[in-house]
Amino acid sequence: MAINPVSTAQDALHLLLIEDDAGVRRSLQLLLRGQGFDVQSFATAGPALAEPSSQRATHVVIDYALPDNDGVAVLRELCARGWSGCAVLITAFYSEELKFRAEAAGFAAIIAKPFRDSVLIDALTRGAALRE
Repeated sequence: MAINPVSTAQDALHLLLIEDDAGVRRSLQLLLRGQGFDVQSFATAGPALAEPSSQRATHVVIDYALPDNDGVAVLRELCARGWSGCAVLITAFYSEELKFRAEAAGFAAIIAKPFRDSVLIDALTRGAALRE
């Protein structure tokens, strides 16, 4: 079941996905599109931050360990530019210290890799509900 079925382009849930692993990125794109998201994906933070349409995202899913930045810094930069929405950090490097930093930056959830698809969908759903 989709989070919010998309009936028109204007109703779309826009999701910014930043994940450097091509296989994980493609898998998440397919999952999230199947849930009704209009997914805009990037392998690194630089192009994602440079893309003006990134600011219209309603949701972001960011990997922590990116080749050119870390996910916490990316969210801080987005927020400094006025972005607000539901943010989820995914990471293979989970720790309590990272959880603390990520929550302080505004992430609604921090998910350790590997994870089940339902865990990500639940985090996006709960995070969006908290922001409403």
